[in-house]
Amino acid sequence: MNSSTSGRYRLADKVVWRVGYGAMQLAGEGVFGPPRDRDKAIAVLRAAVDAGVDHIDTAQYYGPAVVNELIREALFPYPDGLALVSKVGVRRDEFGAVLPHDDPDQLRADIEDNLTTLGVEHLTAVNLRVPDNAGADQRFVDQLGALVTARDEGLITGIGISNVTHRHLLTALEVTEIVCVQNVYHLAHRYPDSVLKECTARGIAFVPFSPLGWPKKARDAIRTEPVVIGIAARHDATPAQIALAWLLAIADNVLLIPGTSRPSHLAENLAAGSVSLQDDDVASLNTAFGESLGVEERETHRVRRQNGAL
Repeated sequence: MNSSTSGRYRLADKVVWRVGYGAMQLAGEGVFGPPRDRDKAIAVLRAAVDAGVDHIDTAQYYGPAVVNELIREALFPYPDGLALVSKVGVRRDEFGAVLPHDDPDQLRADIEDNLTTLGVEHLTAVNLRVPDNAGADQRFVDQLGALVTARDEGLITGIGISNVTHRHLLTALEVTEIVCVQNVYHLAHRYPDSVLKECTARGIAFVPFSPLGWPKKARDAIRTEPVVIGIAARHDATPAQIALAWLLAIADNVLLIPGTSRPSHLAENLAAGSVSLQDDDVASLNTAFGESLGVEERETHRVRRQNGAL
């Protein structure tokens, strides 16, 4: 990776490259069960670290346990400086359904399970995953309390939150220091933008998940947008690399965790850190997707506000 363009940023007690790796896709179909090719999954993890990646995002419920076990098999003993970040708040049942698992004692147990499967004594950070439309209420504060206790006991270094509104972030900051926020954020989905702005102002790492677009309609819209294609051609890059480079360009505190199970896709994602967009490129991309943010995203924002989630 090119340090002059992708740079580094603080994540808890570490300073990491801004292009990391999200390990979710290493599990089987639907992030459930073992990978189709275990050797390839291990090879991708090792290739990521060999390329300089020092920030890996994972979760015990990926598989469940499958991805953490792959990480341990591929990388243990872990290289110095590697940030292992997990998230808690849900579990998978025997059929693969995603279920809440977010009582304070369940969160604590999940942290301990992450430590066991990864074979470590502490994690760089753990993100509390907040359900859609959940309020920033006393339950949320109690959940954060479980992470504060784990941090104070040395099981984790930093506390993060995921899938949150601006109100969640402000409430969390009244309870404890927050080192990172993980939200869906990409060219075609920039709500709530206030979360990114708050993180930037406070020096909190902002870690967008689904950075190449989600759902599929949004991903396809990004990759087929003429402005994206034109900018990609000028920079000798792919549309996916432009989408990632845009995220790196909009704020210095953005850390990327694009995921893949393919070595060629891994190399493409990491190379996005060497794409230096100009100010007019960023402005053109913002304009191109300004209207696409309109009706659907504003409606989502309106509904969530009515439900008390914003």
